[in-house]
Amino acid sequence: MLYSNLDVSEMFVDRQSQRGSMHTRHLNEQLVRVLKTIGYDVGFQKGQGQYLFDRDGVRYLDLLSGFGVFAIGRNHPALRTALKSVLDSDLPNLVQLDVSTLAGVLAERLLEHVPYLDKVFFANSGAECVEAAIKFARGATDRPGIVHCAHSYHGLTYGALSLTDDSNFRGGFEPLLPGCTSIPFNDLAALEQALSSRQVAAFIVEPIQGKGVNMPTDEFLPGAAALCKKYGTLMVADEIQTGMGRTGRFLAVEHWNVEPDIVLLSKALSGGHVPVGALLTRKNIFDKIFNRMDRAVVHGSTFAKNDLAMAAGIATLEVIKSEKLVEAAAKRGAELRLALTRMVPGYELLKDVRGKGLMIGVEFGPPKSLRLKASWNVLETANKGLFCQLITVPLFKDHKVLTQVSGHGSHTIKLLPSLTITEEDCKWIETAFDIVIASSHKVPGAIWSLGKTLVDNAVRKTA
Repeated sequence: MLYSNLDVSEMFVDRQSQRGSMHTRHLNEQLVRVLKTIGYDVGFQKGQGQYLFDRDGVRYLDLLSGFGVFAIGRNHPALRTALKSVLDSDLPNLVQLDVSTLAGVLAERLLEHVPYLDKVFFANSGAECVEAAIKFARGATDRPGIVHCAHSYHGLTYGALSLTDDSNFRGGFEPLLPGCTSIPFNDLAALEQALSSRQVAAFIVEPIQGKGVNMPTDEFLPGAAALCKKYGTLMVADEIQTGMGRTGRFLAVEHWNVEPDIVLLSKALSGGHVPVGALLTRKNIFDKIFNRMDRAVVHGSTFAKNDLAMAAGIATLEVIKSEKLVEAAAKRGAELRLALTRMVPGYELLKDVRGKGLMIGVEFGPPKSLRLKASWNVLETANKGLFCQLITVPLFKDHKVLTQVSGHGSHTIKLLPSLTITEEDCKWIETAFDIVIASSHKVPGAIWSLGKTLVDNAVRKTA
């Protein structure tokens, strides 16, 4: 009876005007400052499908989708129904000294999509899956080494952070996990040299690198799989962002006919409401970790198989299947990439458009004309990659399109929309990019005035 008035949605409405001050006082003050500086503090109130709505009811097209979490869109009714059914059923959740029925169902359905793998380990996040992969690989091979690619991103926990060479993330947190080696992406000779010691437990790779939307050559992933087999190294495909239909296939590795020893999934599997991650692997690997009854819980995570997370995963798979979202991602992605690629010859600052499905990178680079080159150099001197903010900010403010730069110091804007976007949405994206990129070629102009403001802020930060 005491809790009858605990209406969290009402609490959201009552306190939303204080969100900035609460975060400044109790959470991440620097993030609040960033949002205010670039004008993104519009106070989003609602999310539906691929759209967000701000405090004034203005609709935005979300091409960030929570870093790919909302593949089926925000607040999908099938997902909400599944979660409500769990809450209304008084299920015996997280008994621990029992096995979960819903975990069995979700594992079964995941493995139907990846039939060459046999076992699933559930976790709470992508980073937890990476940590599990490190442990599983070392435990199964009795080797210490882990090889990863330059410019990769696998998470920010200590093991996962050890598999990225980005100093912006690593700075202040070293020393990290020993035995981790970086090779250039797409360099099979470097990979063979690293594996030839026969001390490498696993090679972990994003089929398409999230930081920059860097594409593999057609030879790289099949060649890497062959080298791993040759030297007894496990191949781990980090499909945390690329998986679940994002690239127009259920897994991105399917584009290159590769069958890894371990596949990592998360983000989209959650449906956007309940964090969940899944490591899929071969039985012989799994059985080397959980090899005796007294090692039945040698690795685990308290909340990993909770009923809400499992229900979210089951519902997400059902939506992807029933709405044919894998096929939709392939179709819409091809159309959008073609429309954006057609702009490249007309704009000297626009260099490349690449990706697969609805994971698209739009890359900018140094111009040739003197006036543009001078302005570009001012921005780059102040802060490498700053030019992309001259595109993302007006896309947001003037065209209500939410995008992100694909990494620290990057010249690539990444598009990662919900797989539910429509033909009309693609036209919205195409028109907005065309107008903003055209404006970026006018010096002086409003966009370069924004550039001066951003340069001033960058200079003040380093002063």
